Amino acid sequence: MGGTMMTRRDFVKSASVLAAATPLSAEILIQRSVRPVVISDYSGFEFNNGGAENAVTRAFRLITEGKDVLDALIAGVNIPELDPLETGIGYGALPNAEGVVQLDASCMHGPRKQAGAVACIEGVRTPSLVAKAVMDSTDHHLLVGTGATNFARLMGFKIEDDLNTDTSRRLWLEWKRRIDPEHYLDPKGEGRKPTPKHEKDPAYEAGLSMVRDGLIREGSFWGTINCDGIGPNGDICGVTTTSGLAWKIPGRTGDSPILGAGLYVDNDIGAAGSTGRGEANLYNLSSFLIVEAMRRGMSPTDAGMEALKRIKANTIEKRLLNAKGNPNFNIRFFVLNKRGDYAGVAMYRAGETKYAVCTENGAQAVDLEPLLTGAPED
Repeated sequence: MGGTMMTRRDFVKSASVLAAATPLSAEILIQRSVRPVVISDYSGFEFNNGGAENAVTRAFRLITEGKDVLDALIAGVNIPELDPLETGIGYGALPNAEGVVQLDASCMHGPRKQAGAVACIEGVRTPSLVAKAVMDSTDHHLLVGTGATNFARLMGFKIEDDLNTDTSRRLWLEWKRRIDPEHYLDPKGEGRKPTPKHEKDPAYEAGLSMVRDGLIREGSFWGTINCDGIGPNGDICGVTTTSGLAWKIPGRTGDSPILGAGLYVDNDIGAAGSTGRGEANLYNLSSFLIVEAMRRGMSPTDAGMEALKRIKANTIEKRLLNAKGNPNFNIRFFVLNKRGDYAGVAMYRAGETKYAVCTENGAQAVDLEPLLTGAPED
């Protein structure tokens, strides 16, 4: 026989070199199938709106039944959006400083390379579905404010006068009493707790004090769900929906509806989304950064940590630093790559310490991996 015979050792060595040199975007071309996975923040595990499924369970079931990945994810997040017990998302979410519930959402369809988003929309319990309508029915990626609400009305969505529940309104009144006790009196006559001398933003600190006092969940104070998934054929999609920061300035828009910040999907690489301080994420376009890090070969965990390190390095204002000189806020990322590998990372493992994952083994709450030890207030 002519030519040179390759030994088994040479073949294994050559294959190893090729694998090491092959970027993720090229490696996935030889994959025939992927293990379906759905990930989200803890809201996707905690709330079920009185039903049998939470967000990640429903999304995973629909994906494995053959439904479009984005449609499945949105059907999943509709559960906490409609659940009045989840006071950070959709119906019954904590309102802005004027007591009005304003919602944001975005979605990205990996294989179709399309996206849609809404910001400061009022009167619609499921802004995620309006974001998808923007994607499906317009040439735009983002509609805001009154324009977003009017668009939703034209698309047939029910517009309600007020999305507050008795609970969200009661909590808003408590916040008003804490920032303006001379005008909003405590019905029990107990008065407001003294304001700490270091307090620089009474409105923000009053909200945090309600978290510390156990009146609202830390997750509801920031108020977001991000949910990303991959189907058996490797299609990747994502959705983020929120009421934003509790008691925010009317019109304030955080990272959630902004592509590259609150959500980013590249069907060849992966997806990333976030909860926590939106302004930090906006400044660094962290979800885009994470996906680009995975494009360079980083794992989901390492890519998420890269974003957290970038945020830490760019947080230099004294009002945003704790006594250790570290960020005095938390932020979390949920990351998924084309192989179905996933991770949940956080600046601190504090407040919400877990995130949600659903595979063929069912839904689980998994520990977030922190960049820093301790808590934001340390």
